[in-house]
Amino acid sequence: QSHLKISEAEDPGAEGGTPGEFTFSADPSLEDIRRLQAEFVAERGWGRFHQPRKLLLALVGEVGEVAELFQWRADPEARAGLPGWAPGERAALAEELSDVLLYLVSLAQQCRVDLPRAALRKLDQNRARYPADRAHGSARKYTHYQAGPTDAQRRDGPTDPCCPQD
Repeated sequence: QSHLKISEAEDPGAEGGTPGEFTFSADPSLEDIRRLQAEFVAERGWGRFHQPRKLLLALVGEVGEVAELFQWRADPEARAGLPGWAPGERAALAEELSDVLLYLVSLAQQCRVDLPRAALRKLDQNRARYPADRAHGSARKYTHYQAGPTDAQRRDGPTDPCCPQD
C-alpha cells in the first residue's frame, strides 16, 4: 500500500506555476494514478458504485465545476498561464482538474480502455486528419482537409459559424 504525497511547495497548481514552457512531472505515471485511485476506492468499498454510467455522470459534474471557475472570467484572465488568478483560485482549479482526471481514469479502467495507448492512437489519427501543412493556424474541422475545399467553400468560407475564417 503506497501513497504518494506532494507537498504544497512542490505543487505549482497551488503556487501559480512558473513562467515559461510548461511540462508535467514524470512521476506519478498515469498507471500510478490508476492504481492509487483503485486502491482508494477498494479501501472504502466503493467499487459497486463505480459503474461506467455513474462514473461518466460524476465526470461530467466535475467538468461543470471546472467550467464554473472560468464562467464569468474576462478573456484576458482565461489566457494561458491564467494571469490575474490568485493562488487560492489556482488551487481550486488544480483540485477540480484532479477530480476530472481521477474520474476519467476510473472510467477508463472500468471500460477496460488503456488510456495512454488510446491517446497515442488518437494523436496519430489527428495527425492524419489535420496535416500540419494544411491545418496550420486554422480552426476548421478535419473534414475540411480530407478532400480539399470546394470552389464554393473557397469563395464563401466555412459554413460552420463557430469556425473563424482562415
